[in-house]
Amino acid sequence: MPALIPQIEACRLCATRFAGTATRHAPRPVVWFAPGAPILLVGQAPGLRVHEAGRPFADASGKRLREWMGVDEAAFYDRARFAIVPMAFCFPGYNAQGSDLPPPPICAATWRPQVLDLLRPQLTLLIGGHAQRWHLGAAATRGGVGATVARWREHAPAIFPLPHPSWRNTGWLKRNPWFEAEVVPALRAAVDQSLRNLA
Repeated sequence: MPALIPQIEACRLCATRFAGTATRHAPRPVVWFAPGAPILLVGQAPGLRVHEAGRPFADASGKRLREWMGVDEAAFYDRARFAIVPMAFCFPGYNAQGSDLPPPPICAATWRPQVLDLLRPQLTLLIGGHAQRWHLGAAATRGGVGATVARWREHAPAIFPLPHPSWRNTGWLKRNPWFEAEVVPALRAAVDQSLRNLA
């Protein structure tokens, strides 16, 4: 593990790809995990603010995610408690329309098996479609993110498929009040139990 993290941080496999995006940025892998953490968070890829800060979920979506889980910043950023391993470690950039580009598959193919071999989480949170399809497969994610999240009981309490906590999903959350009424309390209980087990 000590050698793996510096290797990921030094990765420049996507330098040419990122230079060709609308943002024309250089790779900056954001690596935030340690073996033994009981909770694994799997998102899509860092956004621009995370790219600039060098810290995962360093934006409004991180605040909402922490609220869903019922944890504060100190607990969230404790690598002994949370391993944050997105489908790509770098900000993929924006397209010409200003939308986030998908995580480059080469990142997961290169690093993901090695990282996951180090982790044995009690609880896994799958945030968004890319994470859900990779971990659950096509059959379990039929119908997209909303449908997958609606079937959350099929995977709980060890796995929770979640929508992305971005402000862009505020409308979805308002249209689907069952998420905050049913999923969030169950998620908080699972997070609390996993952290209690660590203590």
